[in-house]
Amino acid sequence: MFMKVALTIAFLASWVQLVLGAPVASIASLEKRDVFVPPVLYPHAGTVWTKGQRHNVTWDTSSAPVNITNKEGTILLRKGDLTTPLILATGFDILLGRIEVTVPWVISDTDYSVVLFGDSGNFSPQFQIIGSEL
Repeated sequence: MFMKVALTIAFLASWVQLVLGAPVASIASLEKRDVFVPPVLYPHAGTVWTKGQRHNVTWDTSSAPVNITNKEGTILLRKGDLTTPLILATGFDILLGRIEVTVPWVISDTDYSVVLFGDSGNFSPQFQIIGSEL
């Protein structure tokens, strides 16, 4: 019986030591962060891109909160309901409001959109890309 109690106390003591050794941030040092989901303005419905062209993907930054959770942006191409692995731009400041991309060589279709990632993913309306017929 004594052995069980001693092992339990040793286990609890090591657990308390682990917890007390963890870094603690004071509430005053933590900043409130907000999720920013800017609407994509371009491309919009009716837009036609052609492979190899350069275009500015634009989004509205007018309602950006002061403290954004993730300011680093990435733009991916989406086909229908699937986000493709095609990265059009990455590593830019989400507060820029626009970034130039090169239209990739894809199969022509009318159901493409761009996905703007920062805090979360926000899709443009679907538009057309005139691409490469394989």
